[in-house]
Amino acid sequence: MWHRVGVPSTPGGFEVPLWRAVAVFRFAALAYVGLIVARDARGYAHPVVAGAVLLVMLGWTVTTALGYARPARRGWPLLVADLAVVVGVLQVSPWAVGRAALAAGAPSLAVVWLAGPVLAWAVSGGRRRGTVAALAVCAADLAARERIGQSALTGWILLLMAGAVVGHVARLAVTAEQRLHRAVELEAATRERERLARDIHDSVLQVLALVQRRGAHLDGEAGELARLAGEQEAALRALIAGAAPPGDADPAGQDTLDLRALLGRYASATVSLSAPATGVPLPAPVARELADATGATLDNVRRHAGGRAWVLIEDEGETVTVSVRDEGPGIPAGRLDEAARQGRLGVAQSIRGRVADLGGTVTITSTPGAGTEVELTVPRTPR
Repeated sequence: MWHRVGVPSTPGGFEVPLWRAVAVFRFAALAYVGLIVARDARGYAHPVVAGAVLLVMLGWTVTTALGYARPARRGWPLLVADLAVVVGVLQVSPWAVGRAALAAGAPSLAVVWLAGPVLAWAVSGGRRRGTVAALAVCAADLAARERIGQSALTGWILLLMAGAVVGHVARLAVTAEQRLHRAVELEAATRERERLARDIHDSVLQVLALVQRRGAHLDGEAGELARLAGEQEAALRALIAGAAPPGDADPAGQDTLDLRALLGRYASATVSLSAPATGVPLPAPVARELADATGATLDNVRRHAGGRAWVLIEDEGETVTVSVRDEGPGIPAGRLDEAARQGRLGVAQSIRGRVADLGGTVTITSTPGAGTEVELTVPRTPR
């Protein structure tokens, strides 16, 4: 994978700032807890126990900061232990602070520090995991209180909102990082394919095309070698263009399809396909009908013109045009009308009918002895 300035080169790069923010929050919350304990220690039932719990909270804050800093340690053991420590602090609070003080509205020993594991669970697993952790902490705080005050209820609601919102933001960051890495990989692959295409075009394709042209009219093994060279040239061109190999089935159940891939199956030693460098996405029904109409046009070329054919795809934004040109004898004036009267409706139904159903047009330009060009133009959205 390529590494760029400003683009994380390792998975989880977008989560690193979130874990750092959680660590900063826990130290800031611990400092606030220290101020609360220092202010209210004289009114506690067991101030020494409160001081010991504060030291435990300090040690655990350092432990989680170091643990969550390493991706390999952000697993269930540390997450569950983190939640258990906060629950333990909440359970000790009634003994250290005193139930009477808690009932009178005094905060527990954890205060806002209890949000630490909720944020950690949210960053590690999204809003659902964050909500689960928030509910567990709220239940532990509820069990430690004999009476629920307005401040406690407000704190629980804020804790639930924090778990859900932070978890949602964390999942968005992970999704964005995955898409960014995928885009970087695709760009690198595209550049590599373009480089290989230039090298192949300058060497292999030119040699294969030369062999095919020189030996096309020869008999025996020389003619067979020319035919094989033409087939390999067509296969290489389809591979470079990213087209689907001949004979592949259309993907089923897709809303859009790449017209280049559908028409790539028609590329061969006698059919040259030229397409935009980027994809030509169309609604699946439109892409399939246009591809079938193009196939019917090429069938007519093989039956009546022989020789080579050239297919050109033009993406014009609102419309897409596929041109099929051959160097055959051309179509005499009135020949298509005569064929329709005789019941041969290949052009009328297989080509014009398909395109007309899509709201498009078919333009046939032909001069006797100078070949034929058929242009199939359809709107991107069926009318």
